[in-house]
Amino acid sequence: MLTSNNINIISRAPLTSPKAIKSELPLSLDAVAKVIAARQEICDILLGKSKKIMMIVGPCSIHNRDSALEYARKLNALREKVSDRIFIIMRAYFEKPRTTIGWKGMIYDPDINGSYNIEKGIFAARKLLLQIVDLGLPVGTEMLDLIIPQYVADAVSWAAIGARTTESQTHRQLASGLSMPVGFKNATDGNLQVAVDAISTANSQHSFIGVTEEGRIGVFRTAGNSFGHVVLRGGSQPNYSAEHIAFLKVILDRAKIKCGIIVDCSHANSGKQYEEQKVVLKDVIQQICDGEDRIAGLMLESNLKPGSRKIIIGETPDPEISITDSCIGWEETEELILSAYNDLNK
Repeated sequence: MLTSNNINIISRAPLTSPKAIKSELPLSLDAVAKVIAARQEICDILLGKSKKIMMIVGPCSIHNRDSALEYARKLNALREKVSDRIFIIMRAYFEKPRTTIGWKGMIYDPDINGSYNIEKGIFAARKLLLQIVDLGLPVGTEMLDLIIPQYVADAVSWAAIGARTTESQTHRQLASGLSMPVGFKNATDGNLQVAVDAISTANSQHSFIGVTEEGRIGVFRTAGNSFGHVVLRGGSQPNYSAEHIAFLKVILDRAKIKCGIIVDCSHANSGKQYEEQKVVLKDVIQQICDGEDRIAGLMLESNLKPGSRKIIIGETPDPEISITDSCIGWEETEELILSAYNDLNK
């Protein structure tokens, strides 16, 4: 039959609704309380009501559940040691934006073989989030696909909108309805105004089309998210220095944005050299020690083992090393955070 529709669609399959998956993997009342408390702590840090700084620490992307849990247990033990000065959030990223093509993350391809068993990926991601939250460790993740938050957002304490999507109207609208603070990264070329505009947009009320918990198409109306903030990730050059912070503060004040600034120690700020994350962290911690109170926290890409490995078809990836961006290893992670803690307490 002659048709003009779905010409490039190979196949379609139904997806279990968010409500059904949440029913099978529910967030306990104790976990709900932990998530709410963590979100409030983050809001207090962003507004300067708390003298702590936040650190979003963890793998570039999670590809193995057991290794991620091992990492979470280590990070949680470290969290307890520094909790009076540093509020640690585990970076639990399951979606990876790609400049061209490549592995898109655990949610999309949990078996890392191109089978794209997305329903399995959603189950795996949610189950892992619940296990991490049950430890008492808050989690942060990037909101990339506009439907996925319905499956996982109730367990998330901090969310990011990435450099490639900060300018997206649909992601700004999504952020306006999210229940947790949202960090907007500056554009990949270093443009800061894009992130500032995103924060102002997300702070406003919006109406948009989305998917309800029952899996139906619906119209969502939002109240606006007043805890949007900038995440500096560098651009054509790093942008974490005291001069860059001072420049951004002027822009934020003009836009009447009160929330603090997060510095990403990885990506362009480290020149995509994972070993250089420590340079960024030490510089930013020194700025805080010198009295800079607008910096609310940092991000570190960290895994059990340092570096990264490319995916090789037919081979099972090492569960303890990144298969996306290179990360520092656990030993260095612990050393850097404890050193930062000691510096902040001098």
